Amino acid sequence: MQEKVITTSFASLGLSAELLRAVGEQGYTETTPIQKQAIPLVLAGRDLLGAAQTGTGKTAGFALPILQRLSGTATASHSPARHPVRALIITPTRELAIQVEESFRTYGKYSALRSTLVYGGVGIQPQIMELRRGVDILVATPGRLLDHVQQKTVDLRQVEILVLDEGDRMLDMGFIHDIRKILALLPAKRQNLLFSATFPEEIRKLAASFMKDPATVEVARRNTPAELVAQVAHPVDHARKRELLAHLVKSNDWKQVLVFCKTKHGANRLAQQLSREGVHADAIHGNKTQGARVRALEQFKAGKVRVLVSHRQDRPRRHRRRSGLSLQPRGAAAADGDRKADEPVGGAARCCGLRARAPQLAPGAAAATAAPSATSLREKTFPAAAKAASPAPLLAARPPARADRCRAGSPA
Repeated sequence: MQEKVITTSFASLGLSAELLRAVGEQGYTETTPIQKQAIPLVLAGRDLLGAAQTGTGKTAGFALPILQRLSGTATASHSPARHPVRALIITPTRELAIQVEESFRTYGKYSALRSTLVYGGVGIQPQIMELRRGVDILVATPGRLLDHVQQKTVDLRQVEILVLDEGDRMLDMGFIHDIRKILALLPAKRQNLLFSATFPEEIRKLAASFMKDPATVEVARRNTPAELVAQVAHPVDHARKRELLAHLVKSNDWKQVLVFCKTKHGANRLAQQLSREGVHADAIHGNKTQGARVRALEQFKAGKVRVLVSHRQDRPRRHRRRSGLSLQPRGAAAADGDRKADEPVGGAARCCGLRARAPQLAPGAAAATAAPSATSLREKTFPAAAKAASPAPLLAARPPARADRCRAGSPA
């Protein structure tokens, strides 16, 4: 007996005609689980704890109801005084800030609300000029927002809605003290939304310190592997990992490959080595300038760069949704249940619907293959590593399965 899938349309959630028009123009008709549950709660003014990972559609889950709530008192006046910051969205990374602000701009195109973003790594003066024109919705990274507060170029005393996006990663990156400073600048009466892939004790303590009777929405179990990913492990000597990677890319004619390295120096070195072997590659990590990061991502999405090598702590998850990745290798094996190690895989699959993944190029580890050719490829090209391999699988292969949150017709 086939299970019946019940879907919910955006029109049934009480969104305005202007928002429905903007959503429809993006080709979206049905909600994802996080959107179905979160949008009514945010519209009702409730504080919300949302357990949602990348690619579940959580951005639209808070952007759409925020736009609706603020649109009721929006003004078309050009006076900056009539456009104070009323919604503040804090994100841990520049890439996430760019994507979130783009969503607000896209869905709010038929409203009078103004949005902008501020983040580090670029000049502050253009941001100051934009803030002086007046802005209703501000998307920011913690450090640059505090820079503006120090220079008195932003006023947060009229914020009505606060969103902390990817809260667990903000804590991982050491932003907890900055977040507490920002919370102290906001009015006590406001709506609070916190989204996080997981809820460790630190997140729960932070939430308890500023949220009032929050509703909880959870759409994915903790440490849930991506459902659309076939996981493959290749045993190989450490010195030959790069050689195997280049061989796999060339022989399978992979067009877009995202690789994760343990160190930033290693990412640079691998990109250079691949380029010397005729595989056009570039590296992206926190030591690069913002311009270089954006340029690398744009070239990767456009197909001009075949392999994008990233440091594991600087993974460009927000740009995977549009890139249509076919493979996502990692350079080292991860322990079972390691949430941070699983995140790159899950994020890419949830965003893109990956067809295959070679997660580890690991010495002495056995391979669990999703493709029949993987074993023959290993024995043919790397016989020594194949003989040394243990018969026990490192990672179980996962056949592609349908995931509601990745289906077409659901916004991010």
